[in-house]
Amino acid sequence: MKRLLITGGAGFIGSNYVNSILSSSDDFVVNIDKLTYAGNLENLKDNETKRNYKFVKGDICNFELIDYLFTKYKFTHVINFAAESHVDRSILGSEIFYRTNVIGTNILLEAAKRHGVDKFLQVSTDEVYGSLGEEGLFTEKTPLSPNSPYSSSKAAADMMALSFYHTYDLPIAITRCSNNYGQLQFPEKLIPLMIINALSDKKLPVYGDGMNIRDWIYVLDHNKAIELVLDNGRVGEVYNIGASKEMPNIEIVKLVLNKLDKSEELIEYVTDRLGHDRRYAIDSSKIQNELGWSPQFDFENAMENTIDWYLNNKNWWERIINGSYQDYYERQYGKN
Repeated sequence: MKRLLITGGAGFIGSNYVNSILSSSDDFVVNIDKLTYAGNLENLKDNETKRNYKFVKGDICNFELIDYLFTKYKFTHVINFAAESHVDRSILGSEIFYRTNVIGTNILLEAAKRHGVDKFLQVSTDEVYGSLGEEGLFTEKTPLSPNSPYSSSKAAADMMALSFYHTYDLPIAITRCSNNYGQLQFPEKLIPLMIINALSDKKLPVYGDGMNIRDWIYVLDHNKAIELVLDNGRVGEVYNIGASKEMPNIEIVKLVLNKLDKSEELIEYVTDRLGHDRRYAIDSSKIQNELGWSPQFDFENAMENTIDWYLNNKNWWERIINGSYQDYYERQYGKN
């Protein structure tokens, strides 16, 4: 049985992972999350009474707290989901991205080294590779060339994790994934933003000409890959994770409108994002060949499931939009 520290487990990918692991195993999970704008404890409410689950509201940059948790719970494994991850926010202000993504990762790595964990998994992004031209794929050997404050902070964290492996023999592995979609994704991100705006008959803002290409993967496929790397991935290695589903942003937007029977007249082209990478595409042959992973969810069906989830969970995203979701912690935990 693992004793897992999961950081950022109230966010989109992290909460889906926590829900999955607690539904399928007896592993003991401590979830630490600062509950910034993107952290939502309502995502995890089905786990609150489980004996093998503990939530801690806290900052991974808090050295004393992190060391206390390692000492108390004797973690065998760490999965670092915690990150500031919204590119637009990093363009508006980068300091918090370097604080959380770089300094926070360093504090976790130092604690893992002191306490001798069995495996430290750094969850990263394909954005560290920069932008592709019309041809080619990102491999694990692609040189890092980040183009935004967000992606540069993740690249720095990745390099730091690898340095702890080479210098201290800390058993780390890194995953770099393409764009995720699915249930529980914060409404600022492309797909939920388009769904929610379309449902509200609001304009759907599309950067530039809408032809920026991303490689899309369903969040549950991503999390299965993380589980495999945690259990069987080689230490000191990077594993790319992607579903080989490249689509221009404008095609995603039109797909959402079509599924919701909304007019394409709702599309509104806006000034392009500063430093906007043109194309991402992942070669995931390494994880497929070494660990036997492959995406299990068909894109069209998974997208339909995602759209249906937002249709059926209007209260969830309305509470986020009006800010009341952040009261959940006080309602559930404030009395403790």
